[in-house]
Amino acid sequence: MRYALLVYNNVEVRDRIPEERRRITAEIAEVLSRPNVTGWLRLHDVESATTVRYEQGRTLLTDGPFLDSKDFLGGFIVVEVENLDGALAVAGELQELRGAAAIEIRPVHEERHIGA
Repeated sequence: MRYALLVYNNVEVRDRIPEERRRITAEIAEVLSRPNVTGWLRLHDVESATTVRYEQGRTLLTDGPFLDSKDFLGGFIVVEVENLDGALAVAGELQELRGAAAIEIRPVHEERHIGA
């Protein structure tokens, strides 16, 4: 079964000193290179976001994230594991290495949607 690990960062963690970030990145790279990690993407900082909304019959574009928060979605990792316990194990290991604000785990729909 595939799970998406949504990695939320904290602005304060993002701004750590460069040497500490390099060490954390090297340790995380080890986890991301495992065969059960089938994909991962890092996102640009939250300030680069554009939000699309539909309100009162109009499409509105807004610079920045939808919510004002000190935590932001920094990326996601897809793992192929037997069950939720396997996904929790990977997320727990990543959390110990980097101290993210949070890692949210969601099962991935396996069926393809029309047009996908």
